[in-house]
Amino acid sequence: MTNKTEIRFGGSGGQGVVLAAQILGKAAVLDGRNALQTQAYGAEARGSMAKSEVIISDSKIGFPAVRKCDILVAMNQESLNTLISDMKENGILIVDSTNVTDFPETKAQVYKIPITETAKKAFGEAFYANMIMLGAFTKLTNLVSREAMEKTIRENVSKKTIENNIKAFQKGLELNH
Repeated sequence: MTNKTEIRFGGSGGQGVVLAAQILGKAAVLDGRNALQTQAYGAEARGSMAKSEVIISDSKIGFPAVRKCDILVAMNQESLNTLISDMKENGILIVDSTNVTDFPETKAQVYKIPITETAKKAFGEAFYANMIMLGAFTKLTNLVSREAMEKTIRENVSKKTIENNIKAFQKGLELNH
């Protein structure tokens, strides 16, 4: 990867893609890099498509929006179908294989990870899927350090869910890709 990486997260409102992007951006800053994070979601929020973007760079970020993403994370089928057209040809595609079953043809490096299924098995609910995804993302991309991610998670989730969020992140690090 170059010194600037553009990442787009997509999912449905309530899946935590905005929080995941915020954590990634803050962790990148902890690692001494520049980061910019933006988000967009439907008016009805929960259930409608949510999109969040992060740009991580070693130098100044001149344009505050992702044009063509280097990495696309799709937590559901709708976000994959909608966002894949704005992905760089040789990018990285990470999909939640629990919620995505139809894969378009792409030259991207594709990682199919049962993120939501893993959350349900490990925690009895899908609530921690975004942290599992961040763990898998961290392992696959090496864009940010594990230490910065864990510190940022601890600082950005509610106190009563810190330990489960950290466990979910670590679970994502352990998943086979």
